[in-house]
Amino acid sequence: MTKAPSDHSGRPVASGKALNSASENPGAARRSEGLKRRRRGSAQQAAASDIANYAALDLGTNNCRLMIASFQNGQFKIVEAFSRIVRLGEGVSSTGNLQPAAMERAMASLRQCAEKIKRRNVVKIRAVATQACRAAGNGADFIARVERETGLKLTIITPEEEARLAVVGCASLLDTPAKAAIVMDVGGGSTEISWLDLSQYTPPKDIATTGNLKLIKNHPLPKCWLSIPKGVVNLAERFPEPKDGDPKVWFQAMVADVQAELEKFRDADGMTEHFFNGETYMIGTSGAITSLAGMHLGLERYDRSRVDGLWMTHDDCKAVINRLLELGQKGREYEPCIGKDRADLVLAGAALLEAVQNLWPSQRLRVADRGLREGLLLSMIKKKTRHRRRRKPGTHKTV
Repeated sequence: MTKAPSDHSGRPVASGKALNSASENPGAARRSEGLKRRRRGSAQQAAASDIANYAALDLGTNNCRLMIASFQNGQFKIVEAFSRIVRLGEGVSSTGNLQPAAMERAMASLRQCAEKIKRRNVVKIRAVATQACRAAGNGADFIARVERETGLKLTIITPEEEARLAVVGCASLLDTPAKAAIVMDVGGGSTEISWLDLSQYTPPKDIATTGNLKLIKNHPLPKCWLSIPKGVVNLAERFPEPKDGDPKVWFQAMVADVQAELEKFRDADGMTEHFFNGETYMIGTSGAITSLAGMHLGLERYDRSRVDGLWMTHDDCKAVINRLLELGQKGREYEPCIGKDRADLVLAGAALLEAVQNLWPSQRLRVADRGLREGLLLSMIKKKTRHRRRRKPGTHKTV
């Protein structure tokens, strides 16, 4: 049913009379043009509401992240993104359980996520929880509480799935020729590392990396992968920063602890030669690594468009790490790309990065402001593409 046009007071008027009035005086003309703009806006809004949106929710040990996006022309267009540091895994390494205060912080952010999802035309959602809920004795109980209170159905995924999704989310950054690459996802409670054989891989010509979230078909799969139960939260808890003494000694103690864990892994031995020959690069995804990049660039305010896809050398990383050590925790709180929330965690993330670099040297690091959340979105599209031919007309599939 078409609504009759109205004047500025809301009273209905005849269409012919409105057109005549508009031609006879400027006020009526302005009102007529305003009505046209409102109609155009309503039409555009209606069209936008018909676009199906996808939602990906990642409840990690340190962060709660949500991304809502529409899929058009082979890539995602971000509709809304949300991220909050909740430190859900705080205390899990020492107590074995999620702590009441941490659960309340997470619930507050999850309620916000649920509201955002309701406001959008979300047709598919994947919501996952990672290491904090995997390791905690009350992790499953917390997941059940989340569903009762917010309606969000979270799945606790395995470390293997977490590693795979990080690779999927970062696949569009694999656009540079090399023999091999590492995708490293530094989390709050665990770190996933995937080794990729790129010797036979040719990136698509239209890969269009930075700033885009594009489905890359036939991207290389991990030749091997590793998950260690060490992330920025539990590593920082085990190695509290000393108030005096040499901070480099403290930092190297964290590096040595992580490296001892990594040295047990032998499945990547066949690729080690490429790393020592300078034929590789690393993709690093985490808040700690993007913070290093922001500080390297000297950003006064974090800018994803400048950080995502940035190349840094190993020397660049070391220079930033040394500056962070010199600043101390209080000094790091005033760095715009770190702040109070990450001041005590960023060097734990740097220690994880340095330990991997020591064993599998890569002179080039590509910074990824993307990862698991983006992998969740792209995995939904891959399932849709895979099953499209098998569906009969008039049917649909829910992921």
